[in-house]
Amino acid sequence: MLTLNTLQPHSGSTKARRRVGRGNSSGRGNYSGRGLKGQKARSGVSGLKRHALKQNILQIPKLRGFHSDKPKNQVVGLSSLNHHFQDGAVIDPQSLIKAKLANPGRPIKLLARGELKLKNLRVRNLQVSATAQEQLTKLGGQIDNK
Repeated sequence: MLTLNTLQPHSGSTKARRRVGRGNSSGRGNYSGRGLKGQKARSGVSGLKRHALKQNILQIPKLRGFHSDKPKNQVVGLSSLNHHFQDGAVIDPQSLIKAKLANPGRPIKLLARGELKLKNLRVRNLQVSATAQEQLTKLGGQIDNK
């Protein structure tokens, strides 16, 4: 019966770790497979330096800085709402995606780009900038964020 305590790797699939420096009769005693003297025979020298890879790694240009995993907001300007919606419309992420003003999967933010001409808009579940919020409320709009 196969259970967690009886699991074993197939025979021959794993190899025993090479134990160096355990006596001459082991076959890897004395110099432990490092040959005679020199920098490559000493301890404390990394394998990268032994194989001349360290210089290559140091010379390769690296990507510096910080990259955030947090997705960036998609920007929708107030003036673009004029062309796709009517007075009293409910604006939420689904309606903006349906109007092809935004793509699904990333957060959406309304910015005060351009002049808003629609009245009594209801904005739901969207981030809104302070100036856009000012324009919306001035024209009788409401903002409902959960």
